[in-house]
Amino acid sequence: MSDRPNTPLLDLVNRPADLKQFSDAQLQQVAQELRAETISAVAVTGGHLGAGLGVVELTTALHAVFDTPRDKIIWDVGHQCYPHKILTERRDRIRTLRMKDGLSGFTKRSESPYDPFGAAHSSTSISAALGFAVARDLGGVTPEGLGDAIAVIGDGSMSAGMAFEAMNNAGHLKKRLIVILNDNEMSIAPPVGALSSYLSRIYSEEPFHDLKAAAKGAVSLLPEPFREGAKRAKEMLKGMAVGGTLFEELGFSYLGPIDGHDMDQLLPVLRTVKSRATGPILIHVLTKKGKGYAPAEQARDKGHATAKFDVVTGEQKKAPSNAPSYTSVFGKALVDEAARDDKIVAVTAAMPDGTGLNLFAERYPSRCFDVAIAEQHGVTFSAALAAGGMKPFCAMYSTFLQRGYDQVVHDVAIQRLPVRFAIDRAGLVGADGATHAGSFDIAYLANLPGMVVMAAADEAELMHMVATAAAHDEGPIAFRYPRGEGVGVDLPERGEVLEIGKGRVIREGTRVALLSFGTRLAEVQKAAESLAAKGITPTIADARFAKPLDRDLILDLASRHEALITIEEGAVGGFGSHVAQLLADEGVFDRGLKYRSMVLPDIFIDQASPADMYAVAGMNAEHIEAKVLDVLGVASIGEKRA
Repeated sequence: MSDRPNTPLLDLVNRPADLKQFSDAQLQQVAQELRAETISAVAVTGGHLGAGLGVVELTTALHAVFDTPRDKIIWDVGHQCYPHKILTERRDRIRTLRMKDGLSGFTKRSESPYDPFGAAHSSTSISAALGFAVARDLGGVTPEGLGDAIAVIGDGSMSAGMAFEAMNNAGHLKKRLIVILNDNEMSIAPPVGALSSYLSRIYSEEPFHDLKAAAKGAVSLLPEPFREGAKRAKEMLKGMAVGGTLFEELGFSYLGPIDGHDMDQLLPVLRTVKSRATGPILIHVLTKKGKGYAPAEQARDKGHATAKFDVVTGEQKKAPSNAPSYTSVFGKALVDEAARDDKIVAVTAAMPDGTGLNLFAERYPSRCFDVAIAEQHGVTFSAALAAGGMKPFCAMYSTFLQRGYDQVVHDVAIQRLPVRFAIDRAGLVGADGATHAGSFDIAYLANLPGMVVMAAADEAELMHMVATAAAHDEGPIAFRYPRGEGVGVDLPERGEVLEIGKGRVIREGTRVALLSFGTRLAEVQKAAESLAAKGITPTIADARFAKPLDRDLILDLASRHEALITIEEGAVGGFGSHVAQLLADEGVFDRGLKYRSMVLPDIFIDQASPADMYAVAGMNAEHIEAKVLDVLGVASIGEKRA
């Protein structure tokens, strides 16, 4: 196609081994062509752009020097892996990224032997690389063989405790292991914390500190240090010597920092490490997120995640929105509550924009805390803020809050501390697929004693739940809401405080009651309209609370209808399971109630549009309608029932 970039050398690369035919100068050209191909592909598909552009030279150099897939390259998070996928026998499918039946936007074991370890959450790569290194030394067997293990981890991911746990263990085991610290001063938001200022000092004050242990003579190969970017937070780690001291104390030989966009630095260093490293070694590489594409370099988030866009202008092709996003409704509602209550504070883990807290941070900077990629710490920090008399809103994606689950149980729930959990990205999220789907939070929170669990049916309900959480001081409370736009309902001036554990009847009907929890309510109402044409008028109720359950509402619905169906955007074990437990305990099933629970299926659903994913899950309006007809014994027209 004419709009594809001209890539004469890249066209000769079908697999990484093909890179070994090129000179170093040609590899630099391959990298330039790879960058153009990546930009061209993401313009068509949308996706994570900046992270991949920042590691184009590093990706090319790693595949040219090492022998993949025998050598294992483990990309932390994996959102920077598009150039890697192009080089590893997937170029022909790269324009299916993040689409149904297409390539995953992250690394994925089932997709390719060149993806030795799946990812999408941060800070797992060093643990995984160490596991491969130990497996190799113990005689482990994989179809491709086991060679070197190379973890590529960003400075944002390095702030998470798990990365240090892995480094501490690796330093103790002394296995040959290569960690590349990809330092681009960005995770998704600008990095925060003492580690980022420490890294900043390493290359602003005295770069190339002590190369002797690691490089053994490679110093002469390295040109002047890469000094750009020493503009981060003020010095916070007092008394720590400049250089790789922190990493060396953990048992790693430290090499760097080197310019991650200069093949004349990357290739010799990687070759030296490959030929001479014995124990664990950390190579500190400086890169620029969004490198080589001006619209990404100039973006505040360096083009972290983008819709489809025009390659020439960088302008994103987003469909016009009729309704505000749930995330923005939450952000504005919280700012509004905080204006009335100076005890309200907000906590997020490296996602101020993604959780809508950027609005809060602008208005109340001293009351907004980005704890970096450290969900465990963020939850316990919130718990102590609550113990100290503040009203913390801990805003995290459902799938990220999983990482702090022990802290939710041990530090919040057992101590009955009033932490308010704002859970974004509830339910199925679309192109990011199974790794980012908020499928489990209803189940993992509703089983905790004293936890209040709410789900907003629409954006007005979300405003009420923010107000309810702000007013709730008796213990922990959580409210969940999905990614994307609301349904377009009118928004109140301010949210009302809901009565804890009380749902609402939306519409009275007969025979069957549909009890919805969360934003499937719109689909339930669509199903009811279609059923009305067949002479069936279900009662529709919005539970609002999975814990505590509205016992009176549920038992009343059960007593007045021959069938009751619950609908929720969560895995088995959540709202419907709690309703079933109540009905069983009250002996309702003894009296012949027909009960069904619509939940997400017991599978991980691959990326597609949210509508397609809910079709796979069987939770769209037509599926709800079919469930009603089935439970009432009315066969669908033209459909034979077994």
